[in-house]
Amino acid sequence: MSRSKSISTTKEPQAFLFGIHWKNDNSILSIEDSLAELAVLCRTAGMNVVGQDYQRILKPDSATLIGSGKVEELKRWVEETRAEIVVFDEELSPRHLRELQDTLGISIHVLDRTAVILDIFAQHAHTREGALQVELAQYEYRLPRLTRAWTHLARQAGGASGRGGTGGVGLRGPGETQLEIDRREISKKIVRLKKELETVRDHRNRYRDRRRRSGLSVAALVGYTNAGKSTLLNTLTDAGVFVADQLFATLDPTTRRVRLPGGKTILFTDTVGFIQKLPTSLIAAFRATLEEISEAAVLLHVVDVSHPNAKEQVRAVHQTLHALGLDNIPVVTALNKVDKLPAARQDFLRKDHPNTVPISALSREGIPELLETVEKALFDTMNYVRVKLPFKAGRLLNVFHEEGTIESLVHRPDGVLVSGRIPGSRLTDFRPYLIEDDRGEKISTS
Repeated sequence: MSRSKSISTTKEPQAFLFGIHWKNDNSILSIEDSLAELAVLCRTAGMNVVGQDYQRILKPDSATLIGSGKVEELKRWVEETRAEIVVFDEELSPRHLRELQDTLGISIHVLDRTAVILDIFAQHAHTREGALQVELAQYEYRLPRLTRAWTHLARQAGGASGRGGTGGVGLRGPGETQLEIDRREISKKIVRLKKELETVRDHRNRYRDRRRRSGLSVAALVGYTNAGKSTLLNTLTDAGVFVADQLFATLDPTTRRVRLPGGKTILFTDTVGFIQKLPTSLIAAFRATLEEISEAAVLLHVVDVSHPNAKEQVRAVHQTLHALGLDNIPVVTALNKVDKLPAARQDFLRKDHPNTVPISALSREGIPELLETVEKALFDTMNYVRVKLPFKAGRLLNVFHEEGTIESLVHRPDGVLVSGRIPGSRLTDFRPYLIEDDRGEKISTS
């Protein structure tokens, strides 16, 4: 068990952190590293961390998660550090939240990791889709947790407006009738938000359909939050994406064109960063955004190789990709921020992952090699075809030049014989003219 405390006179809300070290735990991060990450989350949300503690637990207490004796000890720590907020590094059940709130007192706000992440997302969602997704996740989180003491998320749902802060939540004491009114109102808002999101998703699907018809391949940037994905996209494309040294600095997806060394143009899409214990409610709410990853031909996994928990962060990203059913997409790994490391440490992940390139998104070190690796990975995903194109289908020859790789081209009186590789999204266009496909099967064109 580890305790620390400090007393601050800053105006930021004072937060005391509490973690759970489950016996026989197989968590990605140690309890100390997980609490350190929670501290960064809290600071990003606008809190000042004044202390932390954790407890080893075999199984959760049915009422307060950590047991009445530990709650009393936690209460003393909160008084000593003058904390206004207690943040748990676990998602609290509605009952645990109510019991802890009652025991610690109405003047202390009890939050969990999920509430903090939701608050950060509310601050950083700037598009209509992002704001709707955050608002839905917030309401679905709040609904089962309504109590007589309104002490949950500080930021109002739909916090993209920027109002409020984690420490500014107002307290009120509604009666049971008011609670029922609140529940009904939240339920109605959840239904409305889901309908609005379906409209937004339909628009995104139409956009994806247009993109598919364009034939441009997509490389999706994935990685642990704050690994440098937005910096890399800016370096590759001058995209102007907001960059900050904080968790979840960017939330809304950004897509830009990039020309590869061989002359082909592809799309790079930056997506929301991952984190260990990513709330399932957020994964569900951001389904449309995360579907951008499923459309990719290649994943560009950006790793902060200078981070002491880089290997653990890689595991967390792989677990999230597995949960999303995206294991089958080829991956290129960019070991970012190598400028912060001695050369001897730059190899520690390369042996574990193919298609790995050390880079610095800031200094542009390794960027040409990274683009070459992405280009090769894309080439490996393309389909071999041999086609006979009549003159009336001449536009497809331009498609082959612009989006594919031509291995042989022979002009004949009745058309052009072409063999090479094309993106899978273009197979339908070329199918009527196929002579031989990537399985080596002969196809009649008569």
